[in-house]
Amino acid sequence: MSLLTVGTVAFDDIQTPFGEARNAIGGAATYISLSASYFCKDIRLVSVIGDDFPQAELDHLSSRGVDLAGLQIRQGEKSFFWAGRYHNNMNDRDTLDTQLNVLADFDPVLPEHFRQTPFLMLGNLTPAVQMRVLDQMEQRPKVVALDTMNFWMNTAMDGLRDVLKRVDVLAINDEEARQLSGEHSLVKAAKVIHEMGPRFLVIKKGEHGALLFEGDNLFFAPALPLAEVTDPTGAGDTFAGGFMGYLAQTGDCSFDNMKRAVIYGSAMASFCVEKFSIERLKNLTQTEIRERVGQFVRLVHFDAKLD
Repeated sequence: MSLLTVGTVAFDDIQTPFGEARNAIGGAATYISLSASYFCKDIRLVSVIGDDFPQAELDHLSSRGVDLAGLQIRQGEKSFFWAGRYHNNMNDRDTLDTQLNVLADFDPVLPEHFRQTPFLMLGNLTPAVQMRVLDQMEQRPKVVALDTMNFWMNTAMDGLRDVLKRVDVLAINDEEARQLSGEHSLVKAAKVIHEMGPRFLVIKKGEHGALLFEGDNLFFAPALPLAEVTDPTGAGDTFAGGFMGYLAQTGDCSFDNMKRAVIYGSAMASFCVEKFSIERLKNLTQTEIRERVGQFVRLVHFDAKLD
């Protein structure tokens, strides 16, 4: 089945304790699309860029099966740009610069053949933009997933609540879950957020793994211990791409299959952090992905002796 993703396609300047990357390719929709392309062969991207974005990178997306019919290219304008510096723990970062450029007045327009896509991933954008995408869908997707952040909770909470009513899966980190729900306990937070609309909630905890909630059902996926983390930028979006790509590939939206999707998403995110930008995601093999998923399986498998 096909997957529609809406988000940024951008440039990043990244500084980490392991080095730096200037004008690196980034953006939520970029990471989501590349990650999902290893599972789903019909990816549809909606975003906006300036004419400064490299054609070679667009060609690579196309070669991975990403349909760019929904990508607006503004002549004479610059693409979205973000610069950040990571602390030594690689969990905390400082934003050094944000230039909205073409994103400042982005109005997503879905091509006709995008409007009946069964799986929809709404990347981290303003709730108003996310709502405009939902309003253009001619039939309700089988699964609508949403990413958001504390900035929108602070500045556009009413709009975010409206969007959440139309969402099946919400993927946020633990800090955002606590802010959105007003609960410190993540179990209590999940119950509050379920009442806002999403049937499934994924709470990402970085190096401490991810939690999946559906009502009283709970699943925990650990993060894979890595010898080195070079660049965490895009890890959450790569997770979302693997998660939604696997769901689109299988067409199965049961809780058991959601658990598998969390593992596949976690596996893809573990690749992403090994190099700067999207470099590690460009040339993965199915063998590598299967082996990485196998590492997750071995990490959590044990024989319980309860006698």
